Amino acid sequence: MNPLDRLREAAARREDAGLRRRLRPRTADHDGLVDLASNDYLGLSRDPRLIEGAVRAVREYGTGSTGSRLVTGTTRLHAELDERLAAFCGAAAGLTFSSGYLANLGAVAALSGPGSLVVSDQVNHASIVDACRLSRARVAIAPHRDTAAVEAALRDRAEEHALVVTDAVFSVDGDLAPLAELHRLARRHGALLVIDEAHALGVVGEYGRGAAWAAGLAGEPDVVLTLTLSKSLASQGGAVLGAPEVVEALVDTGRTMIFDTGLNPAALGAALAALDVIEAAPELPARARAHARAIVKIAESHGLVTSTPDAAVVPVFLGQARAALRGAETCLENGLKVGCFRPPSVPEGRACLRITARASLDESELTALEQGLRAVARSDDRNLLA
Repeated sequence: MNPLDRLREAAARREDAGLRRRLRPRTADHDGLVDLASNDYLGLSRDPRLIEGAVRAVREYGTGSTGSRLVTGTTRLHAELDERLAAFCGAAAGLTFSSGYLANLGAVAALSGPGSLVVSDQVNHASIVDACRLSRARVAIAPHRDTAAVEAALRDRAEEHALVVTDAVFSVDGDLAPLAELHRLARRHGALLVIDEAHALGVVGEYGRGAAWAAGLAGEPDVVLTLTLSKSLASQGGAVLGAPEVVEALVDTGRTMIFDTGLNPAALGAALAALDVIEAAPELPARARAHARAIVKIAESHGLVTSTPDAAVVPVFLGQARAALRGAETCLENGLKVGCFRPPSVPEGRACLRITARASLDESELTALEQGLRAVARSDDRNLLA
């Protein structure tokens, strides 16, 4: 049998189920479409100040970091960003990685390991799911936002060490984790709390300092934050923030830091410039959240099922994968680019359009969204909607 036949057959099954994915390169202007799919929550990805920050860093350090952070891959800019991110989020120390995905893998694996328990929310991001698998710890999956299940897992464990890990803002439903209660439970049972701030940084809390800050957990020694630079900061990369002991452990044992090339200078320069912009414009997070609420009102006015946004993520639930595909195509026909989430990214029956608000959205773009969602609601696939 041809070894590729198995792959072709699996691809055909995915096609039949509406689960094929395709790479579609975009132009600089998003092909003239209204962008409601990207994670550029504050609208900074084309900001001249970020572009200049990236260019200036490349002129000083070149195009690449040239090695892992323990060899030649730590520049002055890496050290500055480590410190700036920690200060911005209220943590004692920070460590920058080349992606948010690798930050989660590195943090969860280094802070748990064999003989530990990791308690993870059922709908945590795939990077957390993979981190749990790679940790070699025992993993307990708690139903979504179920603090009683988290407490039961911690209370009944045989392991001495435990970790509770959660998204701050969940990447599809856009809801907040019950962080204050999770921290109370983690502290009661001697566990670390790891919070992924990917979709909260820049949107939630004063100045967009994140959900942990908003929950009063900034700087707590038993709280570890992971984050990405590729959303509100409009750059690339990730970071882990926490007590100095956490950063020291990652420098010594974090495989995704030790064996990976350090973040490139352009990304560092852009992220540092983004922090400058956010600190000078405290209205940006509130503007992004207000636009998310406006998107919900538009969707609900057409009878579409959504949820109350806690940040910038707004799902429009359409049920089956094919209904979501058709909904995304209808949006394209109406000049809109939106996310289309299908299994395995979401459970069966929960396929949705994911619409992301931006602080920079204007009235004409919201009007275009209203027209597009009206068309989705009137589409011939309404019988497939959840």
